[in-house]
Amino acid sequence: MAIRVGLTGSGPVRFKVCGITAEDQVEAAAQAGAGYLGFVFFPRSPRAVTAERARELAWAAPVGVAKVGLFVDATDDELGRVLDVVPLDMIQLHGGESPERVAEVRARWGLPVMKAVGVASLADLEVARSYEGVADQLLLDAKAPAGSVLPGGNGVAFDWGLLFGHGLSLPWMLAGGLTPDNVALAVNVSGAQQVDVSSGVESAPGVKDARMVRDFAAALGVRGRSRG
Repeated sequence: MAIRVGLTGSGPVRFKVCGITAEDQVEAAAQAGAGYLGFVFFPRSPRAVTAERARELAWAAPVGVAKVGLFVDATDDELGRVLDVVPLDMIQLHGGESPERVAEVRARWGLPVMKAVGVASLADLEVARSYEGVADQLLLDAKAPAGSVLPGGNGVAFDWGLLFGHGLSLPWMLAGGLTPDNVALAVNVSGAQQVDVSSGVESAPGVKDARMVRDFAAALGVRGRSRG
């Protein structure tokens, strides 16, 4: 029998499907009950989309699903070229951006910012705490393997138990190696109320599988949206 999340009074776990590249993926994620859709603006990623393509995908998303743009050490010009075109609800900074840079981005574009932090040990949670007061949310991801060109979406996990009772003051999202088979365990071990999935629901890099997305949502106890 598959593990299911033991829901408490805090309600169901919200989830984000990152690396959306096609309209059918928008539909599958939204119908499964995703709270967030992620669009990747990092050219080296197999899930990267152009601003023009992301605009089309964002307009296909139903009302109530947050549209998140993932950037890696982007300049103001690079951010502006996307934000001038794509109706994003949140900026995700997934590179080595300092707390000062996070504050700059948040102030300049007036959008909430989610800062990704790679986690491998308790020391990394101290790094995460340095973004309290400047970021709106944190994304706690597995550190990229040595030699990887991608800061995330590598399908690797970390010790979720490091996050239990962490004391972080910001809302946070768990990422890294999550799949329909392990996400309930990850939530129960870490105490996460939000999770992010990318490669864990793909049939190939950048290709989200609708059945896997539904299974991921079901493992979290998330009820899907009706059509129409």
